[in-house]
Amino acid sequence: QVQLVESGGGLVQAGGSLRLSCAPSGGTLLTRPMGWFRQAPGKVREFVAAISSAGTTTYYGSSVEDRFTISRDNAKNTVYLQMTSLKPEDTAVYYCAQQRNAVPTTAADDYDYWGQGTQVTVSS
Repeated sequence: QVQLVESGGGLVQAGGSLRLSCAPSGGTLLTRPMGWFRQAPGKVREFVAAISSAGTTTYYGSSVEDRFTISRDNAKNTVYLQMTSLKPEDTAVYYCAQQRNAVPTTAADDYDYWGQGTQVTVSS
């Protein structure tokens, strides 16, 4: 069982930046590809970004490409999501998740462990 904990969410003005972090509680090592998803009220969960185990391959959703950057520090056992040029439509609960397979994908069904989420609110 992997328990993931997100942090770094909050309230920010449009055009601002936030960095989200995701780390496992306990002694679990994050060795698989990881992903970030988000869900706004009344909307389906949306893929945001994914990263390979080594951090050499990344994927982004079309709505965040060129504004968000996913990274990981395996020495610190932490995955990050750097968000810049934030827009009100980025407002959502952001979740990190661990991929069940060896390659990063964009489908939520391919992820087996999820964090509890962190709220990001972007004001106009």
